[in-house]
Amino acid sequence: MTNISKAGTFRLGDRDVHRLGYGAMQLAGPGVFGPPRDRDQAIAVLRAAVAAGVDHIDTSDFYGPHVTNQVIREALSPYPAALTIVTKLGAVRGDDGSWLPAQSPDDLKRGVEDNLRNLGLDAIDVANLRVMGDVHAPSEGSIAAQFGALADLQRQGIIRHLGISNATANQVREAQDIAPVVCVQNLYNVAHREDDALIDTLAEQGIAYVPFFPLGGFSPLQSTTLSDVAASIGATAMQTALAWLLRRSPNILLIPGTSSLTHLSENLAVAAIDLPEEAVVKLNGIAMATA
Repeated sequence: MTNISKAGTFRLGDRDVHRLGYGAMQLAGPGVFGPPRDRDQAIAVLRAAVAAGVDHIDTSDFYGPHVTNQVIREALSPYPAALTIVTKLGAVRGDDGSWLPAQSPDDLKRGVEDNLRNLGLDAIDVANLRVMGDVHAPSEGSIAAQFGALADLQRQGIIRHLGISNATANQVREAQDIAPVVCVQNLYNVAHREDDALIDTLAEQGIAYVPFFPLGGFSPLQSTTLSDVAASIGATAMQTALAWLLRRSPNILLIPGTSSLTHLSENLAVAAIDLPEEAVVKLNGIAMATA
């Protein structure tokens, strides 16, 4: 596989991590619910990612639920000293696979305990509060009570660092008034760029920005421009979209997910892609065309 060090590193909590990480969501079953179709393959993908140098894995105990964290533990424990595992708190799954808010102090503490048990950890490296105002888009509203509850758990030593997910710029500032924020995880990709100003502000503050759905998520990116640029540089459309994110700002950390060894290799190969300036200009125009 490609040397992912070519993509550089950025600070996440108290460690510098490679900017190409891995998102574990797709290790669960269809709809991020139930067991993986092939558990042995899921384990192989995790081990291959770490062997390739990935030192930032994003997960949550509500993936499955519980399944993804249990697979991570089976595949990687005892964990490499340099590995940073980031999880999300603030939701649970219904029996029908629905995503339900779980944001009371008791809910959040229970979520931390579930993550620790299923991952086999004494403390969570980074815990993101997943704001649940809207499923996949931020919506305004105070998060002081929820983030304050996580800050209390941090003071107890079972969380090392805090982040926030699916949040507005106002909510990020509100969280920062309560405790240090080491990362923000929001929907962002070459076609959805509502967080442009927030990314630049966080970069100035030395805070990581981690885009979820970097390839479009449940509605994969579809763009003639993206396909044309990809063909011109000899890459896939998805590789090109990831390369654009790496180029967009040095504080962006990528966590593309896959349950396929082939796709993992393709994702990590993005570290070697150097987008020419004319390609960047064309890709920048995608968001304008979809606005």
